Amino acid sequence: MPNKTNSEGRPVTIYDIAKEAGVSASTVSRALNDSSRVSRETKRRIIELAEKYNFRPNALAQGLAEARSRLIGIVVADIRNPYYAELFFYCEKVAQEAGYIVVVFNQPKGGGMAEQIRMLEKMLTLQMEAVILIDGMVARLVSDVEYVDEVKHIMEHLISLGHRDIALLGGYMDILSTYEKAVHYRQVLRRHKILYRPELVSEQGDYDRDGGYRLMNRMLDAGISMTAVIAVNDIVATGVVKCLDERGYRIPEDISVVGCDNTYAGMMAPRLTTVGYDYEEMGRCLIETALAAIRGEKGQMLKMIEPVLVQGESTGRVPESH
Repeated sequence: MPNKTNSEGRPVTIYDIAKEAGVSASTVSRALNDSSRVSRETKRRIIELAEKYNFRPNALAQGLAEARSRLIGIVVADIRNPYYAELFFYCEKVAQEAGYIVVVFNQPKGGGMAEQIRMLEKMLTLQMEAVILIDGMVARLVSDVEYVDEVKHIMEHLISLGHRDIALLGGYMDILSTYEKAVHYRQVLRRHKILYRPELVSEQGDYDRDGGYRLMNRMLDAGISMTAVIAVNDIVATGVVKCLDERGYRIPEDISVVGCDNTYAGMMAPRLTTVGYDYEEMGRCLIETALAAIRGEKGQMLKMIEPVLVQGESTGRVPESH
């Protein structure tokens, strides 16, 4: 059913609702999107007016009327990775509360800077008001490292169980997050006076199940001894576990395995020990920073999200034979 007409005989718009409610058009938009930023009384008054006029806002028309698309683009490295799916879920939730629509763009595997530029140009033609780059070329090393604590938590956990020969598998060292993991790995070994063995750190490897499977096979074929394996993410850990199972290793009796990102842990047997993040807080920070940029405000430049060790059954004390 179309919107009813106003006193001038034209269809009721969001501005008519805003004028009668005594609020801004953006407040009407937030209220109709059930945003928590609008008071209960104001929201009730707006909804009553919307029902009175049978008002059903059209998102595209509303954006055009405001000369804004109310679209935010998010570029991810691989949407199949549940890390991005989880993060996108909360980004979308926060964006909707603010009256925005989030559109995800998948970075083609192996796509270089030229490919990402073409993608950004396409986003410009769609009139994105802001773009959030997650990984892709933006993750390449461009400045001094800001350290994170995820590997520190894992290393301290494994060392407390007696492990000294710990492998670090997956990823590429020119990707900031992977490089940070390797740096923390060496720092913790040094702090505990444990000899660093470069053969235990994979220099090149994909971030998927096949990558973890190949790297684990390669290390075992080379005769490299280890009692524990840290995978750069949970998907890589699934490949590590597959390889170890095929070769007859028991987890954690023979080798302990740890992941990073807490996306697959509950679906694995034994349940994977991993590091989890507050994805809701991460999503909120990303969208609020984008919204601040849209408003021309200076948003928070750096926000540290504290990781948490999630204990599973894939780690145990170092085997007595070691």
